[in-house]
Amino acid sequence: MNFLTSWSGGKDSCYAMIQAVNTGLVPKVLLNMMNENGQISRSHGLPLSILNQQAQKMQLPLEGIPTTWGDYEAKFISTLKTHKIKYDLDAAVFGDIDLQAHKDWEDKVCQAASLKAILPLWQQDRIKLVNEIIENGVETMIVSCNTIMGESYLGKILTKELALELKEKGIDPCGENGEFHTLVLNCSLFSERITLPKFSIKTYNDYCFVVWEDFV
Repeated sequence: MNFLTSWSGGKDSCYAMIQAVNTGLVPKVLLNMMNENGQISRSHGLPLSILNQQAQKMQLPLEGIPTTWGDYEAKFISTLKTHKIKYDLDAAVFGDIDLQAHKDWEDKVCQAASLKAILPLWQQDRIKLVNEIIENGVETMIVSCNTIMGESYLGKILTKELALELKEKGIDPCGENGEFHTLVLNCSLFSERITLPKFSIKTYNDYCFVVWEDFV
């Protein structure tokens, strides 16, 4: 079964893809919805250059689709339909854990494109899952977070100790509710670790972000 990965560049989409590969499914393409100019991702605020580097380490094509929030769903469905034919796809893999509204949306857009929606991480225990992700060699860095966490967490590598610290502070250790987002630096799917540009840290509207030097 050939699949497309809804690729955010972060830990959950990465580990969902690893799980799908481990069950014998075949990855064909990565899909990321970008901002209007097609240079930075809508989900994690990652520059196209970093997403392309991740894709190259997996020897997979990356389809970065420029979109507004208003036409996001229509663009997503049309892209799934086009890629179903282009890459001979049977399914799309997503990294959601337990937000029902997200699963409902993914089922809806996949049904519209005659694809099967696969969610390998669905309803797994958060702390157990993040520990499993780390144990399986997925190295990730926190690249954005809310001001409850604060700027001091940006640039930190997600470890079991850090996940436990977040949980003890009442923060979802997977960041499933948007508390933080991560960037995959290395994993079993990569031929080697990616190289990051220099970055600075900024806070806008109660959210803290890594600002990549090559995108300033």
